[in-house]
Amino acid sequence: MAFDLEKFFIDIFNPARGEVVTVMYDMPHGTIADNEAWKKRREMALEWHSKLAGLASKLGIKVNPVVTYKATGSGGAELPKNVMLGDSETALDSLLDTSTIVISMPEFSATAPLYSVAKKLKNLRVGSMPGVDKAMEETALAADYKVIIKRCADLAPYFERAKGAEVEFSSGHRCYFDISAGNRVHRSDGFLHPEVAGTERSGCNLPTGEVYVVPNEKANSRTAGELPVMMGSELAVCVVKANRIVDVKGKGSMVEEERRKFEGDPARANIAEFAIGCNEKARVRGVVLEDEKALGFHWAFGRSDHLGGTVGIKDFRSPSGVIHHDTVYAKGTPLTCKRLDMVFPDDTRKTLIKDGDLLV
Repeated sequence: MAFDLEKFFIDIFNPARGEVVTVMYDMPHGTIADNEAWKKRREMALEWHSKLAGLASKLGIKVNPVVTYKATGSGGAELPKNVMLGDSETALDSLLDTSTIVISMPEFSATAPLYSVAKKLKNLRVGSMPGVDKAMEETALAADYKVIIKRCADLAPYFERAKGAEVEFSSGHRCYFDISAGNRVHRSDGFLHPEVAGTERSGCNLPTGEVYVVPNEKANSRTAGELPVMMGSELAVCVVKANRIVDVKGKGSMVEEERRKFEGDPARANIAEFAIGCNEKARVRGVVLEDEKALGFHWAFGRSDHLGGTVGIKDFRSPSGVIHHDTVYAKGTPLTCKRLDMVFPDDTRKTLIKDGDLLV
């Protein structure tokens, strides 16, 4: 069955009459070079905008002209203060203040800055789609979001009850994640109806389907172990102590470069997310937006304040270095999750993933 944007839009946003919709994306400029996938994403954004504009009268909504802005060059970095609304320059803050639904389809993720704004505005909901492509209309975007809502609801209580989680990887490496800091557990289930505006649930990635939490980022954090990451053909092993990457073991030019990046900015070394993807239609294709929603485990380093953590832009040495980067271990990735156990305060355990299979 062909992807039905109208059904998707209504299922996700349930728009009320009078709502204002903004579709936005970034543009290459200067040293930030264009690429074919980016061009196709801009075409996709224009297609979605045209279809939503065609639905405006039927749904009783207003669809703004397409919004474009100069690419930041880094995922999670702050957006420009001014953007183009059609052919006219306008202040981004003012635009977001008068919008109630934003669909962001950029090359460089705008999730963090848009979430931060959405939580402060009483009417705004954000669907963030960095790296989205047309193929997802046949996979993760076409999922039954009622099923995803149920699966997220089933997973979340394990996160909420646990003091930590132990993960074993197919490489044999292990890492313990301290999730006992009281940080809110998030259900990214695609529910962006008007009633969640102005709350912690006012933004999510699309396609969606994951449960996540920011680990304990304090000095007493028990997050520790080794996190294996494939960098091309090179195996990098991130050594973690007190929720920080303190070393990167391995050989090769890519591993050396990664080690230098962590040494150069302590904020980058923060373990920012512990998560399980639960969208059964998501496929691992090397696009993190979809890969992280596939059934399985992922973690992230860097910025965390947009997820309820403490590490934000101010903690990075340069605005251009701000980053939130995910690594995925679902079936189909070079490294997978052999076992994931949630560990509860009485030291009992619940296995949620075994040999790459999600058991809940």
